[in-house]
Amino acid sequence: MNVLCNKKAIITIALSFLFCVQFVKAQNQTIETTGDIILYSLPAIALGSTLVLKDYQGTGQFAKGFALNQAVTFGLKLAINKPRPDLSNNNAFPSGHTSTTFQSAAFIQRRYGWEYGIPAYVLAGFTGYSRIEADKHDILDILAGAVIGIGSTYLFTKPYEKQNMQLTLTSGDDGFLVGFNYQF
Repeated sequence: MNVLCNKKAIITIALSFLFCVQFVKAQNQTIETTGDIILYSLPAIALGSTLVLKDYQGTGQFAKGFALNQAVTFGLKLAINKPRPDLSNNNAFPSGHTSTTFQSAAFIQRRYGWEYGIPAYVLAGFTGYSRIEADKHDILDILAGAVIGIGSTYLFTKPYEKQNMQLTLTSGDDGFLVGFNYQF
């Protein structure tokens, strides 16, 4: 009877372990996918805000910062050739996801203020976290990407003069909602 209980316990533990592994793997995939979505959404929001506001000076500033950021990031990836933690390729340093999202967040903050920049930086930080969680980067790759992204923005971006704009960010169980209000 004792051996039978031990077998049931071992099977229960093994099945529980497999369930937990699958749950964690699914959770990691969700984190990675969310980081990928932010990679495209944050630059679209940053650039889109300049177009909605007809802030064409800001459009040019964003484009210059974005172009410099991409050139530096991918130039360093080619020059350094650092393997990723998961050994999938040699493009780990610096993190492109992180440099892109931090460049966009820094643009929003620098151009439109901290009240809009803080939520953008939170999203950029989550993207960096998602890259570590996906085993694509280590902390050095993430920090370098953030520095490159912020630096490339600060070279070109000046604060916006008009004060009749409002950007809101709300998160819930189903995702994120970005609101934009402009008073003419």
